[in-house]
Amino acid sequence: MLGFPCNQFGAQEPGTNEEVLAFAKSKYNVNFPMFAKLEVNGDDAAPLYQWLKSEQPDDEGKEDIPWNFTKFLVASDGRVLKRFHPKTTPEEIDAALADLL
Repeated sequence: MLGFPCNQFGAQEPGTNEEVLAFAKSKYNVNFPMFAKLEVNGDDAAPLYQWLKSEQPDDEGKEDIPWNFTKFLVASDGRVLKRFHPKTTPEEIDAALADLL
């Protein structure tokens, strides 16, 4: 799992990268790599997110990310296998792995 903070959703991540990391660790016990804040929607969307969204639009065919915690499952060979709703838990993703691999 990798984390990419973004402040585009209700300004929920207004702090510095260091502040965001400290909050994620203290509030959610995050123990996976967290990267610098980036944009996921719009003209300034990071290339990574432009690619992820184009490879796996949501269930309605929309590319834009509606809220923080949207998740993408990427295979070791780089294929984007699935996009998960923001409320999907890591446990639910784990349960879906058998069907996807």
